[in-house]
Amino acid sequence: MSTDILETLDLRTMQKECARALLTMDGTSHGIAHFNKQARHNSQNWYKAVLREYIEEHGGLPCDVGPAKNLVLFSEKIGL
Repeated sequence: MSTDILETLDLRTMQKECARALLTMDGTSHGIAHFNKQARHNSQNWYKAVLREYIEEHGGLPCDVGPAKNLVLFSEKIGL
């Protein structure tokens, strides 16, 4: 899957996919520091950087492939 899909995602979907991806990555400050460098204080660029890395490693969005595929977010459990 191409990372071009990131340009078509709405903000909430991007946030949810990013949350799934982060649950499978190194969540330490060291582990996420390189995303901060790519984003330059822009949260949407930060989400895209996380998802770009996930797509490059696993071949698709977290809801579709890889270790995050079966994760259910709390917000989804309560219907948000």
